[in-house]
Amino acid sequence: MEKTQEALQPQLDAVKENFEAKADESVIKSYNNGVETVANSGILENAKNVGDKAPNFSLTNALGTSVTLDEYLKKGKVVLTWYRGGWCPYCNLTLRELQQELPNFKVNGATLIALTPELPDKSLSTSEKHNLEFEVLSDVGNKIAKEYGIVFKLNDDVAENHNKAFGLKKYNGDDSNELPLAATYIINQEGEITYAFLDAEYRNRAEPTEITKNLKS
Repeated sequence: MEKTQEALQPQLDAVKENFEAKADESVIKSYNNGVETVANSGILENAKNVGDKAPNFSLTNALGTSVTLDEYLKKGKVVLTWYRGGWCPYCNLTLRELQQELPNFKVNGATLIALTPELPDKSLSTSEKHNLEFEVLSDVGNKIAKEYGIVFKLNDDVAENHNKAFGLKKYNGDDSNELPLAATYIINQEGEITYAFLDAEYRNRAEPTEITKNLKS
């Protein structure tokens, strides 16, 4: 029997409202301008989308084992998602809700894989690495994200805020100030993308229950 859970987006909206209630107007404006810049960049039109072939990849997982997309596709469908980093409250909330929905993914023959630009030592604690029920892979330099066409450069104001607040460059191990969209794909066993969630607004995420519905269909 599939489990039901609280919708993700209202929880994300609540985090946003709490942030905006406390943050300076200038910071809120710079973040909103950043979202607008991404939306106007053409990234959403150029990113891999439904009907496209999903680029294969080989990355090392949290325990140091090499993982390839093709290997997982031999077992079934793959839910592939990106999160910006452990510094991002929206990402942490999303991963938690995906973990809750994971049994429903498995019932419908799918594996969950999450990619992050963070360095392996930054992405997870030792205990988290051993307790994960899905793969979290470090895509250092956003190499795989670039193949999917979902990488953008932060505008100067947002990059300055991120580096001042938590040191984005240290988390990612480079000076690029680049991040991936919080994209989510479903990839079938033929390697074709059958579902794509792409949004310039980083506080919007694929609803886990919607992913399950698409896996069923």
